[in-house]
Amino acid sequence: MATQYGIRIRTQGDMPWGEFCTLVAGLMPDTPLGSIVTIRSETDPKVVKGFNKDQRRIYNDWRLRRAEQKLSDPGKMDMEMKSLEAALARMFGGEPQ
Repeated sequence: MATQYGIRIRTQGDMPWGEFCTLVAGLMPDTPLGSIVTIRSETDPKVVKGFNKDQRRIYNDWRLRRAEQKLSDPGKMDMEMKSLEAALARMFGGEPQ
C-alpha cells in the first residue's frame, strides 16, 4: 500500500474494514501486493503457462492452499461435489440426484 497510496497500514491505527478492502481492491498490478493478487487470480491457461519460476511458485502455492482449505472441511466439500454433480446433470440433460 505504501507504493501506491503512500501509507503504511501498521501506522494508520484502526482502519475500517470496508476502507481497507477498497484500498486493496484498487491496488495496481505494478505494486508488490497487486502483483501477487494478479498472479493468484489468473485464470487464463495461456498466461499461466508463460509465468516465470517465481510467478509459477506464487500461483501454485495459492492453489495448493485453497485446495487444502476445501479438503479440510468434508461437509463443504460434499456440498460442492453435489453442486458440481447437479450442474453436470443439467448440462447433459440428466436429473440431479
